[in-house]
Amino acid sequence: MAKKAELSVEERLRALYDLQLIDSRVDEIRNIRGELPLEVRDLEDEVEGLNTRLEKLNNSLELIDNDIKAKKNLIEEAKTLIKKYAEQQKNVRNNREFNSLTKEIEFQELETQLAEKHIKEFKVQIEQKKEVISETKDRLKDRQTHLKHKKGELNAILAETEKEETALIKKSEEFQNQIETRLVEAYHRIRQNVKNGLAVVPIERGASGGSFFTIPPQVQVEIASRKKVITDEHSGRILVDAQLAEEEKAKMEKMFAKLA
Repeated sequence: MAKKAELSVEERLRALYDLQLIDSRVDEIRNIRGELPLEVRDLEDEVEGLNTRLEKLNNSLELIDNDIKAKKNLIEEAKTLIKKYAEQQKNVRNNREFNSLTKEIEFQELETQLAEKHIKEFKVQIEQKKEVISETKDRLKDRQTHLKHKKGELNAILAETEKEETALIKKSEEFQNQIETRLVEAYHRIRQNVKNGLAVVPIERGASGGSFFTIPPQVQVEIASRKKVITDEHSGRILVDAQLAEEEKAKMEKMFAKLA
């Protein structure tokens, strides 16, 4: 692996601030997308869940239909047996046989009544499930429409920004490769720990950018001299002077315009 060119402190500061401007632009693009990718993912999960629910409900209806068919078959069998036992009663030789057949008929009649009761219960279940299916279909249609709309929004934003974001990420990697690993690691660590991901900030009105803590005049002079990398004692951010920041902003804005 080729050794990184040795940069002066000022060159490092400029490269770090350029890297910050690039990464902040990427952050800005991602903020434009906002919560849309998460919303789309949540809606996709909800649509999938509703489809699964519908499938289970329809399978449940099919099972109930099979149960009703089974009960109807049982009723038909019971009627056949009742008819058979009634015919046999005409040819019995004694009361014991007659009573035995009567019990069989009564049993089959009870089986028929129980099966009819079950059929009624099953039909109530079918109506309840059909109501739930109808509500679920309405909900699914609504969520699918909402998903289509949100996907359209996201795709439109991606079409506008994806090319620029990809180019910026590549530029970010290029700038990181120019800077020594120790500084890049420190930069990423600070970015993770501070608000808005600003790890490198200029001095504004005697304070570090985004901070209310005043920087002592002597430290401001040191920062302006660009002889060493100085961090804000309160936020840990790397500090650059306002002039350097303005120069790099102007340079990077031209680059952003070309990438957009």
